[in-house]
Amino acid sequence: MYKITTNDVEPLLEGLAILGTGGGGNPQWGRAILEADLARGRELVLIDPDEVSDEALVVCGGIMGSVKTLEQWSIRSLLERWENKFELLEATRAMERYLGRKVDFVVPFEVGGLNTPVMLSLAARLGVACVDGDALGRSAPETQMTSFIGHGISLTPMPLVDAHGNCIIVTEQVDPVFADEVGRWMVTKGGGLGANNHYPMSGAQLKEAVVPRTISKALELGRAVIKARSGSGDPVAEVTKALGGWKLFQGVVNKVEGEDKGGFYLTNVWLKGTGEYSNATADLVIKNETMVLWVDGQLKAVFPDLVCMLDPVTGKGIMSVDIIEGTAMVLVGVPCHQRLREAMATPEGRRAFGPARFGYPELGYIPIEDLTNNA
Repeated sequence: MYKITTNDVEPLLEGLAILGTGGGGNPQWGRAILEADLARGRELVLIDPDEVSDEALVVCGGIMGSVKTLEQWSIRSLLERWENKFELLEATRAMERYLGRKVDFVVPFEVGGLNTPVMLSLAARLGVACVDGDALGRSAPETQMTSFIGHGISLTPMPLVDAHGNCIIVTEQVDPVFADEVGRWMVTKGGGLGANNHYPMSGAQLKEAVVPRTISKALELGRAVIKARSGSGDPVAEVTKALGGWKLFQGVVNKVEGEDKGGFYLTNVWLKGTGEYSNATADLVIKNETMVLWVDGQLKAVFPDLVCMLDPVTGKGIMSVDIIEGTAMVLVGVPCHQRLREAMATPEGRRAFGPARFGYPELGYIPIEDLTNNA
């Protein structure tokens, strides 16, 4: 096990912001949550997936609501609210009541600046450890977009709690996207913010399906970037090397169209190349997180592979809601974990998070290394 300390907060958030691929929540909120928990004496404990007993009950969960909606809250008001009414804790208690047993461990849905810290906070409030891993190795806009769903783990039962205190439980679903769509409807009607709890599984199932050690990966990534930034290193090159990825594009945003719709922040971004890409253009589709990238009309990356948006000087991860005309960025492509690809290969996985879920049903998933000739 590993206990997160105050010295870990900055590098952890740096890494989470990069792996969040534009979403996953504002890292500044994540910082405030972790620092507040540590100041209150709460223990933020990580456990390696291999250390979880096969018989343990593990649950997943996260905050629901678009990034744009969450931006309307101040950090202080959100923290004060969550000390008195933490929707994520309420959803977990609802899961325990439904299953008739206590939760032994929690595992994040995604790695991101808010949704990972809130799961660490949830674990601390429950008095349990948080699994060092998640269901994606990145952030994603929909609850069913996970490695779990392709490895025989049911999304349901899924308790949902909105900002007004309403609670419902989706006990079963026939369509893999149904529960998430119910949650989006509930959040839209219930104050724009809520939480869910889902994917109840045994420790044995966790070990077969989780994307392992992603929180410690974010921590090490953040440390490497901070070290490069403070010295004479190249932070972007350090990210690319640490993640085993490739630089796909560098440029400046010359047009951006975005809207907050149905619980998501949808964005189309057009970029003009700079430096070695000065004669090139790029088109980027974002649904809270990066989904598809074309460079000069050629497909270069498709979800669930990662397109990390980085500040070209600092190497910091760029949030999708912060993109405006004139934003400079480097796009780094990274292969997703094999367990996500295994999930994508199943009929349920293709229905759950294939390109049709972000508006491009004509696309098929092609591994990024094939699209970039890096196989």
